[in-house]
Amino acid sequence: MKVALATFAAIPDGGYEAELLRSSLAPLGVTADSVVWDDPSVDWSAYDLTVIRSTWDYVDRLAEFLAWADALPRVANPAHVLRWNTDKRYLRDLAEAGVPTVPTLWDPADLPDWDEFVVKPAVSCGSRDTARWKRGVEDDQARAHLEALRGSPAMVQPFLSAVDTEGETALLYCGGEFSHAARKSPILRAGAGIEGLVTGEDGRGAITPAVPTEAQLALADQALAAVPGAPDLLYARVDMVTGPDGTPVLMELELTEPSLFLDATPEAAETYAKAIATRL
Repeated sequence: MKVALATFAAIPDGGYEAELLRSSLAPLGVTADSVVWDDPSVDWSAYDLTVIRSTWDYVDRLAEFLAWADALPRVANPAHVLRWNTDKRYLRDLAEAGVPTVPTLWDPADLPDWDEFVVKPAVSCGSRDTARWKRGVEDDQARAHLEALRGSPAMVQPFLSAVDTEGETALLYCGGEFSHAARKSPILRAGAGIEGLVTGEDGRGAITPAVPTEAQLALADQALAAVPGAPDLLYARVDMVTGPDGTPVLMELELTEPSLFLDATPEAAETYAKAIATRL
């Protein structure tokens, strides 16, 4: 059996997570190739399954990426899930379904009244074009940022202090079952403006293993249950932070190309490999 691990041209080998998956799939009789998603020479029908992994340049070519996913004979996660999840306006759907989420303003006419807030585009990955701003201190920069993104659409959220004090918590799911959790150190730094893609080399977004609380697990289950169509998901990452009242709130529901933090738990790569092999 053959699996394509879809990546993009800047990291044709798919990076360390792809290598972990390849190594874990081999003993199961599955050959896994890292394949650049927009390579016109690839025969995708030659693969028994395409698993979307590190296709991180799709933000500039979203329509092309979604058309490619629609045309794949077999893909995980499903193409309709990718279409829903690649635009962060899915957060509105989840909020309307009762999932506790970080409050979000979409293309606001002006800056919010929050003391500190985050501005980012609705289509983005790796914190691209994202920054945190202080009201009354960095208003000019924040307005310029908002105007540059307007119509994308731009989204504005309050910056929650727990991100700095305890970090974000990511709950990873495989085949609908909880796999492991990780803690992410702060990515956005006050006064730094827009810093570009997070690579981990500058100390932002460091990953450490975590043990989720019952409240965090309940929030993840609630968010996943609210995905339209109740799709069969191969992988999911639920990012959350502690809100002002001490309960967790959803930051993002990553169903397209999330890092799965496979090195945070020794068994994680084998868990995902077994799930892929089971689907085959």
